[in-house]
Amino acid sequence: MLIPGKNPIIAFVLTSSLLSLPGLSALAQDVPDFIDEYCVKCHNFEDWAGSLDMGALDFDHVENDAQIWELMIRKVRIGMMPPVGEERPDNTMMQDFARAIASQLDSTIESIPASPGVHRLNRVEYGNVIRDLLALDIDVSTLLPRDNSSGGFDNIAASLGFSPALIQAYTSAAMKISRWSVGDMTTSEVSTAYLPPPDYMQDRHIDGMPLGTRGGIKITHNFPLDAEYDINVGARLFSFNSGSGRQLASTLDFTIDGQAVELTNNSISRIPLTAGPHTITAAIIDNRKSTGVNNIYKESSIEGNVNRIEITGPFIATGTSTTPSREKIFTCYPATNDDEVSCAKTIVQNLASKAFRQPATENQIESIMVFYQQGYEEGGFESGIQQAISRILVDPQLLVRFEEEPQDLLPGERYPVSDLELASRLSFFLWSSIPDEELIELALAERLHEPDILKAQVNRMLANDKSGALVENFAGQWLFLRDMESVTPEEGNFNDNLRMAFIRETQLLVASIIEGDLPVTEFLDAEYTYLNSRLAEHYGIPGVKGSAFRKVSLPADSPRRGLLGHGSILTVTSTASRTSPVIRGSWILENLLSAPVPAPPPGVETNLDGDGSTVITTSVRERLEEHRQDPVCSSCHSVIDPVGFALENFDLVGAWREYDGDSKVNPSGTLLDGTELNGPSDLRNALMSYSELFVETLTEKLMTYALGRELEYFDMPTMRSIVREAENEDYRFASIIKGIVTSDQFLYRVKSDGAHVAGSQ
Repeated sequence: MLIPGKNPIIAFVLTSSLLSLPGLSALAQDVPDFIDEYCVKCHNFEDWAGSLDMGALDFDHVENDAQIWELMIRKVRIGMMPPVGEERPDNTMMQDFARAIASQLDSTIESIPASPGVHRLNRVEYGNVIRDLLALDIDVSTLLPRDNSSGGFDNIAASLGFSPALIQAYTSAAMKISRWSVGDMTTSEVSTAYLPPPDYMQDRHIDGMPLGTRGGIKITHNFPLDAEYDINVGARLFSFNSGSGRQLASTLDFTIDGQAVELTNNSISRIPLTAGPHTITAAIIDNRKSTGVNNIYKESSIEGNVNRIEITGPFIATGTSTTPSREKIFTCYPATNDDEVSCAKTIVQNLASKAFRQPATENQIESIMVFYQQGYEEGGFESGIQQAISRILVDPQLLVRFEEEPQDLLPGERYPVSDLELASRLSFFLWSSIPDEELIELALAERLHEPDILKAQVNRMLANDKSGALVENFAGQWLFLRDMESVTPEEGNFNDNLRMAFIRETQLLVASIIEGDLPVTEFLDAEYTYLNSRLAEHYGIPGVKGSAFRKVSLPADSPRRGLLGHGSILTVTSTASRTSPVIRGSWILENLLSAPVPAPPPGVETNLDGDGSTVITTSVRERLEEHRQDPVCSSCHSVIDPVGFALENFDLVGAWREYDGDSKVNPSGTLLDGTELNGPSDLRNALMSYSELFVETLTEKLMTYALGRELEYFDMPTMRSIVREAENEDYRFASIIKGIVTSDQFLYRVKSDGAHVAGSQ
């Protein structure tokens, strides 16, 4: 059976080429014998292991049990099946067996471009839309609740519903944002306090602060009006005795937009500032040390710090000068009262069309103009524009990524998304925001779907700074960097400076692979990393000075090569009080190799730390080995533990160690395929031998993120096809992205019937 709607010659060539691999053609004919010999002993009608009778599976019609075959591929490729202790073929035969099944699935399973369902913008996307629509960079986490996650990501349509409370939050946020963007002269005085993280050390220079200073806080505050503002700096400064009497050991360095400003008792009273964003820094100068070039990056012995910057105002407002937001909004301004309505319509049409990702209709403009009129009657032209913006920011056309279904199709029939819908899919995938003018113009000309143009747009968009959304949002969730923001290790060497350095190192590695269009296998074995002095000291890497991050080459045997050596990964996969080979092993198997790790059976004791009544001196490895004596536990831990043990030389915050308590660390183990491990370098090399499986895992996660839905069995042939094509380009990042955005899954939908559509509402 060939793929419906696809070229039968291509399908035949694809299948033939796969089966032409050495030994694969013969094995494909013997798959039933392979199953009979190695699988049916447990997976039969009587024993029912895994609730599965594999003797009933029909290899000639894999489409009937595709989900089971897909799961089998994953478990066999990683060596989880057949289980340890049972008769097992050699690894080559197991890999060929998995390829034979994948080949049969790829040639028989119809690729269904299922629809994600109603897709509301998540909180991060909404904030980015505000940034790109109104040139207003705000923290929407203070305005909107956190979104639910599914499949590892918070942009999955099935998890993004509406509630009365959420609608009220959007309404409140829209009112505040519209006032901030326009500049409301009725704005009352408010105080905003900026605090450093609670465990933030200020004993050295902080990246981005003036050279020669120590510690401090750097903020960008959006001032609503041209007015006067009180700026108060909270700081601890110390004095010392000298020959001439008591002197300050430290003083404050204070700047606004890079210009030094005199402080009076750590505060400034009623300083006039124009509306819009201004960058403010407050840091410490150690009066007892030279601030020459050779001393800029030295640690300071003083205990002073900056503990807050508080801004209060506006006072005595005089108006609103030109701001980035007003430049975006007021593309025209009425010269007379007679011009006000026509200018307002121009502004509304411009903003609404950008917000809705398509030209606003006359009906939409008129409904928004009702709100303009209400605001105009209350406070004039700008008040009317403010009310119109509030209305746009809560419009369903902004909040939901609607995609129209043709009426003349039967349920289950496929159809291409429109070019405008494709522009939104592409921009929210790569930028987590609305399309820009170039995308919209190509879409309106109905040219965006053309393969060469679509690929060219991918190159352009990945080169744009907004592709940093892939680092912040995709990698932030795939690599658990968001979790890193809240972990609390019980380790004296850990503080918020190290936390931020961990996150930054991994972000910079991801960004370098995206920006340089490098092979994605560099995630596993990059011969470089990004360090500042704080992180280099933690890793024991000499020669790195200063707070700024820079690219640092790593030797071939360095344990820091690739993600496995990153403090972020090692910390987030530990418990608060110790390392966890189980968490680390499971994280690697699931996030890097897409190998399903089962949950512990009900009733099995998983606590390795006791009840706290006695001091435990045995190592984590010794406790796990005792735990594995239970046959119920052994089957899973034999898969997970060797992977985690290989990283045991890294402590719970990723520092290198030789001992765990009183026991010398033993990082040895044997993978299910027989590979012997003795530390992180061996594990890294083992993962590189599974590089194709890693690329498939990354592609699957990128597709999930791009489509806004969890993948199904009918998506797997497309995923494998993308990986095969990317192999021709050394698995470069852009080749995978282009494969995704030119796939049927990305370009098409099917008419919903409640059954064919994954995540249908």
